[in-house]
Amino acid sequence: MSPLPAPVIGPILILDDVAGGRMRLSALVLSEGAAPPPPVELETGAVALQALAAWDGVTVWRARFDRPADRPSSYRWNGTDHALQGDLTGDLRLAYVSCNGEEVGDLDREGSERNAMWARLCEAHRRRPLSLLLHGGDQVYADEATEGHELSHDWPARLPADPSAAALAGLRRHLRARFLARYAALYAAPEFAWLAARVPSLMQWDDHDICDGWGSLRRSRTYSPVGQTLFAVARESFLLFQQAAVDGDLPARFADPAGLHLGWAVHAPGLRLLAPDLRSERTRRQILGPGGWAMMEAEAARPAEGHSFLMSSVPLLGPRLSLLEALMVAIPRMQRYEDDLRDQWQSRAHRDEWRRMLRLVRDLARTDGHDITAVSGEIHLATRAVMDLGQGLVLNQLVASGISHRAPPRAWARVLGALAALGEDPLPENPIRVARLPGQRSRYIAERNYLLLEREGDAWQARWELEASGLTPPLAL
Repeated sequence: MSPLPAPVIGPILILDDVAGGRMRLSALVLSEGAAPPPPVELETGAVALQALAAWDGVTVWRARFDRPADRPSSYRWNGTDHALQGDLTGDLRLAYVSCNGEEVGDLDREGSERNAMWARLCEAHRRRPLSLLLHGGDQVYADEATEGHELSHDWPARLPADPSAAALAGLRRHLRARFLARYAALYAAPEFAWLAARVPSLMQWDDHDICDGWGSLRRSRTYSPVGQTLFAVARESFLLFQQAAVDGDLPARFADPAGLHLGWAVHAPGLRLLAPDLRSERTRRQILGPGGWAMMEAEAARPAEGHSFLMSSVPLLGPRLSLLEALMVAIPRMQRYEDDLRDQWQSRAHRDEWRRMLRLVRDLARTDGHDITAVSGEIHLATRAVMDLGQGLVLNQLVASGISHRAPPRAWARVLGALAALGEDPLPENPIRVARLPGQRSRYIAERNYLLLEREGDAWQARWELEASGLTPPLAL
């Protein structure tokens, strides 16, 4: 039985970089066997696909090519012309999505229900084309990938004693097959496939792309042979399926060519997209490591005009979760949720680092001729927050989550709303408040959703598409 739901899956467009007025793109294709798929056809000639990897009878292919970054264009593959909006110089429209899955039984869900918001985003693109698609983390939910192998079935609750090299090699093969199956199923979904062939994607990972709570679990779990094998396969899969890349061949937008961390930045006229890696260097005591901080400080020192969007896979601004964290530690049966709260910037374990990031973002926002907005996913709700930066400036935090993960109970949204009413001030001179979405009465909206970011002239605005409530009025940024 083939591990692919179709003989050929793709193309999935990935934006490698923007330079010299050109979009540098990769087209990713998965196919059974080793026979090369058709080339990408441009007016300048054909671009052959090159094999990146072969897993379990499936070959992963990539073609790299350029398209204009200042006007619409197209490319042709396998007999179909794909139009690209492409113009990053004037008015444009971006979409932001996150949390494309669920922890349990995601591959068994009925397709039209699971992908209802993807179908709605396709219609939004048909009405007014998107230039880029930003994915803010948890593009896959790999939590069940460890099941079915004796070394990992009960991990992280149980640690196998001193597994052999042969057993770990078997685990690697098992995990590769499970990650491949998840990516193939997601990329073959008609709604996603149609959009991903026409709108270049930029992807940032979060914990479920590895496993629930990666980096916030106990060190004995993450640094065990099973934990390190899981991380290695998840990272390899992230590069291959979300970046169309392999080690030693990362696109130029990545800050560290060696890939010790996987943060990246894209610079276009009047626009910077900044995505630090909040997972590769994460431990229970830190979110960013030396490489991640070096990237952020370099970007803070870089002259920039227009607008920066900081993709923080977990929300940068939010309610006083440290109160919940203290409560959970005190109640034994609630301690299993500790890792979920430790994942957040607001955790007591990350307080100093959170302040450091907020000061850096504040300094970025105070640069003349420049604005910055944070966008995040993670929490399976729609919300926003505002931080007063002084000098008449504010930092907007926009949260859109999730595109296919079903919303949590509304009671949880009310709990968060009550916490938000208490306020938060990690920097006393820059208070934070959780605000309501335009047209909504509650601070947290328990509906599936995605975010639209639109530039007209030099002005940016945001709108949330909510599954039941529909499109919000615009929020000026």
